[in-house]
Amino acid sequence: MTVLAAVFAALAAVLHVWIFVMESLRWEHPSTRRTFQMTADEAAATREMAYNQGFYNLFLAVVTVVGLVLLATDQTDAGRALVFAGCGSMLAAAVVLVARSPERLRAAVAQGTMPLLAVGLLALSIAV
Repeated sequence: MTVLAAVFAALAAVLHVWIFVMESLRWEHPSTRRTFQMTADEAAATREMAYNQGFYNLFLAVVTVVGLVLLATDQTDAGRALVFAGCGSMLAAAVVLVARSPERLRAAVAQGTMPLLAVGLLALSIAV
């Protein structure tokens, strides 16, 4: 169970690094604007906010990866805590996204499924 949880946590981290790239480095690129359904003017107006938000996503990925490294080096309690913190925050952000903007359900599912599986499987691995 822990191995499967780690796989989903790693995939969630990779996705959040990609979100960082889109939000902080490629925000005004046409493909990113299409992904986030924005006009060029909207992207320009929100560039600073997106840059900052991208770093939040990067930091969640970093916390998760550090947790995975600790899990792999037998520092299980600290590793679990960091994976729970990173993936739990990713999952919470997905819930907030869909709660605030129900039309963004698809994005919330994409953002939250892997963290949900990681958190759920990690919790199950502790319970058994």
